[in-house]
Amino acid sequence: MLGLVDFEISEGLCDRPQLKGSEVRVKIMKYPVDIRKKVGAAVVIALAMVVGVALLESGCSRGEATNAKAAPGTNSTADPTVDLSPSQLNSIKIETVGNYQFPVEKEAVGTISFADDLSVDVYPAYQGTIIKAFVELGAKVQKDQPLYTIKSPDLIQAESNLIGAAATFDLTNKELARVEGLPGVSQREKEQAISDQQTADGALKAARDAVLVFGKTQAEADQMIASRRIDPALVVRSPIAGKVTAFNAPAGLLVQPGNPPAPYSVANVSVKWMLANVPESESGFFQLGQPVTVKVMAFPDRTFKGKVSKIYETVDPNTHRVTIRSEITDPRDELRPGMLANFVIRVRGPVEATAIPANGVVREPDGTMAAWVTTDRRRFTERIIKTGLRTDGQVQILGGLQRGELVVSDGAVFLSNMLEAPPTD
Repeated sequence: MLGLVDFEISEGLCDRPQLKGSEVRVKIMKYPVDIRKKVGAAVVIALAMVVGVALLESGCSRGEATNAKAAPGTNSTADPTVDLSPSQLNSIKIETVGNYQFPVEKEAVGTISFADDLSVDVYPAYQGTIIKAFVELGAKVQKDQPLYTIKSPDLIQAESNLIGAAATFDLTNKELARVEGLPGVSQREKEQAISDQQTADGALKAARDAVLVFGKTQAEADQMIASRRIDPALVVRSPIAGKVTAFNAPAGLLVQPGNPPAPYSVANVSVKWMLANVPESESGFFQLGQPVTVKVMAFPDRTFKGKVSKIYETVDPNTHRVTIRSEITDPRDELRPGMLANFVIRVRGPVEATAIPANGVVREPDGTMAAWVTTDRRRFTERIIKTGLRTDGQVQILGGLQRGELVVSDGAVFLSNMLEAPPTD
């Protein structure tokens, strides 16, 4: 005998959020069975339902445990933590947060130039054409060392006057001697001879002085008088000791006093200038005499010392910057005009503050700064910090760390990388 048996299967046991109230979706399935076997089939079906429900509940339970385990990792309020094995501890260094003396400094970029007050353009005192140059560009010279000679019409005229005055003086001397040696010469004639001799002597002295003004010596003047020959070469000498920094003296070039370019430029190169433009808003930090430290790309591992020598009065209306001039000591003449220079000026006394090494600070992708702290030297926690001054590999801590805490001083990036992608065994 066959009949129909109602078989209910509950669906959505794990999908409770989809149910409304106590509603349960039920599918009614009708199966033809033998009535005589109805009782036995019912028992089998009941057992199957019990087993199915158990399996579904077991699966739901396992999913909730996994989510519960993952939940702490998604908790944004907890500080990230990393545990290191003994071998991984070798990749970092740990120090105690301490103090450091931070100098208050300002940085800027400037250019090197010769010191204008120690550099001289060497022009001739009179117009003339260059005869010969004695010194090459870059050579070191001493004060009063000859640089070049010119053929000067003014010198030729002065030397001609000297030779003529000397001849006139000799003539008047002879006339005076003749008058004084002749008997019966009137007193008036003697006085006239004496006057002519004195006038000639004065003219000779004036002519000699005129030649000396051109740089000739007394011995050279005497030689011209004795030989009755002029020396047209006017020697131009270096007014200071230093180095030839510019040269424009080819033979035959007509040169005039103060008419650029100068045949020679000589500078004292033991001191250079550094000119830098600083923001108008920072100009109040700078004072005359403040120490300056300069670095140039040509000598990246060296520093040059100097001091602020002038703060210019005007402000550039376009850039709103003020020019600061510093005198830089350069005893070996290594700095070259036009070099770019990075300089640091100490504008205030040092400030003592909490600090950690720069290798212990990590910049996060969002721009914040972080450090890693520990209490047991095994578990490390990332902490957001606020930084300030940086110098000599130290970073000022304005917030987030306390003095005496243990912090990673080297290898902080290693810990941050582990946090992003933990290593697998």
